[in-house]
Amino acid sequence: MVTKKLNKLFNPKVIAIIGASARAGSVGHSLMKNIIGSGFDGIVYPINPQRSNVLGVKAYASLEEVPDQIDLAIIATPARTVPEIVEICGEIGVSGVLLISAGFSEIGAEGKKLTERIMQSVRKYGMRLIGPNCLGFIKPSIKLNASFARKMALPGQIAFISQSGALCTAILDKSIEQNVGFSHFVSIGSMIDVGFHDLIDYFGNDPQTSSIVIYMESLSNARSFLSAARAFSRNKPIIVLKVGKSQEGAKAAMSHTGSLAGNDFVFDAAFKRAGVIRVGTVDELFNIAQSLAMQPRPVGNRLAIVTNAGGPGVIATDTLIDMGGQLAELSKETISELNGHLPAFWSKGNPVDVLGDAGAHHYQKAVELCIKDENVDGILVILTPQAMTDPTDIAAKVAELSRSSRKTILASWMGAEDIAEGQKILENSNIPVYATPEDAVQCFMHMYNYSRNLKVLNETPSEIPHEFKPDKAASKKLIEEVIADDRSVMTEYEAKQLLNNYQISVIKHGLATTEAEAIELAEDIGYPLVMKIASPDILHKTDVGGVILNILDRDEAQKAYNRILDSSRKHVPDADIRGVFVEQMLKRKYELILGCKRDSIFGPTIVFGMGGVAVEIFKDTTVGLPPLNMALAGRMIEDTKIYRLIKGYRGMPGADITAIQFLLYKFAYLVMDFPQIMDIDINPFAVDERGGVVLDAKVILDKDATIDEEHRYKHLVISPYPSEYISEFTLKNGQKAVLRPIRPEDEQLEKEMFSNFSERTQRFRFFQLIKDISHQELVRYTQIDYDREIAIIAELTEDGKKKMAGVVRLVADQYNETAEFAIVVADPWHNLGLGNKFTDYISAIAKARRIQKIYANILTENHIMLHMFRTRGYKMTKIEDGYYAELAINPPPERVTT
Repeated sequence: MVTKKLNKLFNPKVIAIIGASARAGSVGHSLMKNIIGSGFDGIVYPINPQRSNVLGVKAYASLEEVPDQIDLAIIATPARTVPEIVEICGEIGVSGVLLISAGFSEIGAEGKKLTERIMQSVRKYGMRLIGPNCLGFIKPSIKLNASFARKMALPGQIAFISQSGALCTAILDKSIEQNVGFSHFVSIGSMIDVGFHDLIDYFGNDPQTSSIVIYMESLSNARSFLSAARAFSRNKPIIVLKVGKSQEGAKAAMSHTGSLAGNDFVFDAAFKRAGVIRVGTVDELFNIAQSLAMQPRPVGNRLAIVTNAGGPGVIATDTLIDMGGQLAELSKETISELNGHLPAFWSKGNPVDVLGDAGAHHYQKAVELCIKDENVDGILVILTPQAMTDPTDIAAKVAELSRSSRKTILASWMGAEDIAEGQKILENSNIPVYATPEDAVQCFMHMYNYSRNLKVLNETPSEIPHEFKPDKAASKKLIEEVIADDRSVMTEYEAKQLLNNYQISVIKHGLATTEAEAIELAEDIGYPLVMKIASPDILHKTDVGGVILNILDRDEAQKAYNRILDSSRKHVPDADIRGVFVEQMLKRKYELILGCKRDSIFGPTIVFGMGGVAVEIFKDTTVGLPPLNMALAGRMIEDTKIYRLIKGYRGMPGADITAIQFLLYKFAYLVMDFPQIMDIDINPFAVDERGGVVLDAKVILDKDATIDEEHRYKHLVISPYPSEYISEFTLKNGQKAVLRPIRPEDEQLEKEMFSNFSERTQRFRFFQLIKDISHQELVRYTQIDYDREIAIIAELTEDGKKKMAGVVRLVADQYNETAEFAIVVADPWHNLGLGNKFTDYISAIAKARRIQKIYANILTENHIMLHMFRTRGYKMTKIEDGYYAELAINPPPERVTT
């Protein structure tokens, strides 16, 4: 129902414009003029009690007087009048509202009260609302310009979403000049109802849209945004220009949109996790959208540059290296062949400088040989117009080569009039042309990074090295004790206890409250030692003389204990001193940092990188979002510079990278399991070929955190593995099966299960025969968003080997209103009760998730499934070659009343 109302909003048959005006220069006048003057084939009703007509169209005094059912109501009246108008819209059954007016959340408390009243009506009547404070939207395919922009967008396949109305008009003007077309052009405004996630879902399912381009100032529903982006980024590029990188820019964005702008590094991590392409300028926004539509994505970052001028080649090379790309190293065979075709003084390497007097033949051979070279992932062809150069002929030769090439080919035809015809030839052959080499290289790297991010999304993670069973109960007790003590800061001793509970190796240590205990611990741990003050009131221990290093014997241990206490009491007389922390002094070759910080938008974020005292200077860190698997943890490690050292550098032994991946995996579970954790700082985590260990740790808790036992992971923006759905089931033959949600690591199990499908089983599940299942298809089945989909597998063990006996799946729409049911049991386990168990189990999950309706399609000859559905009360409808089954499992939510 929600999706249908959004569909009516963008495809209205009947529109009412509240605030329509005949006064030139007013918003109401522009809206009316644009809609009736753009060729829209629908009915338009101006609502204006002061006039009998607006621009020759009969006007109505109120919405109630309109004789037709209104699909879209456009409101352009003062903010104070809007709540009453929206309420009337709901009463008369309007599906969608476009709220142009400003003066709501962005102006403060009074505006927020108006917003609350509007949203009460929207929720009460189940309407969808775009805005407020927006330009409107344009849908060129139906010639609808429901905005006050002066121009109509060209038709195309890009869906554009912007929080800035003013930017929309500038981009619209530029798009017409550059012949860029749109499926939808939407100014989304303050997003009090319809947000980015709604539109990504809508445009993701729209066959007229090939890519989604977003100008973003702020984000208020990160979990829904990431869920929608992850659902569609594999198939449709989502390109975002997120502004507010600087602190000043973030403040400006916040004042503009009325919501938080967020930490920029975390936005980078979130976009990367969702497969979203992030760009830095408006030009890049559309350059990359066009490039992805015109050219195949590069599989690597090795670029060959063919140019007739040295300067632009150097500029392109510098940009490439700055962005993390590689200059392709041409093979000896390629160099040899180029020697045979190019002038004697060509550059003899990459960039391939064919010299200023190069003709079409030279360009053709240079590009052709670069395409053939296995060391090349993409080619940038640069041309500067010179007296001896024919830009048009050269363009024709390059265009001819591109038709049979599977590699990325980009062009920079530098100049104006002289290169215009050549530029047209290239673009007509799907080769994007850029004004400068820098623009072209930036596009190439964005395309590569998109491929790289998708590769991670599609990667099958390895299994964890060994079983991981954290002591959650002990950790919960420890956290509760600290909070009950009215403290937010754990002592170092407590922090290391917490980490140890999650099987994170900590240095040998103990807490001494007396001199005798300190000596006993020192003798037990062994020398050399470190001693530190243990106090929740003293975070920076060194500053108060609270740390003594390199304690070598019993006598030094005794003196150190007393010196630390005396110095700490002197500097912080009122400190709550819990004793002295005694620990082994240990050295490792490398020092890492591992931490967590709660972000206001994205919740807990994980920081990893080079640690030690210089962490703030070198800033070699990367950010990730929980949950992590081994593949995602590996990518975090690889994205740091210190990775080159810890994997082994210049003959030095490397650290165990798998162990560090597992460390990140375990740490992610710790911050997921306890929303009370606000900040963790493990620095350093010392590591070398002998292993790794926590040397120092700080933990800060949020004493006011509320724990919702029913929704323990609502503080996360990515839904974690739903372990609550794990149970056991005994088949009729006595075999024990574990019923559990599917994991990305199950790809091989699922592939092996497919080998146990008969042709009949394949046809009943997939309505066709499947000869072989691809990695991409298996990724789709195993790497799911648990917010939108749940798949329960039956895992059993035969002869010591794990096997997947079957899987049942619910794929819900983005609003959790309806879900499609699918089930398959591999042939060796037919008639053992698994199908019935699966059906009842997944139905119970659907009910708990408040899904309103389950539906399925069944072939006529699938008598077992038809019987199972009938006995469970499904409504059966005969369709062409089978049945459509439907079951209402939960009533629709009650409408909110005021």
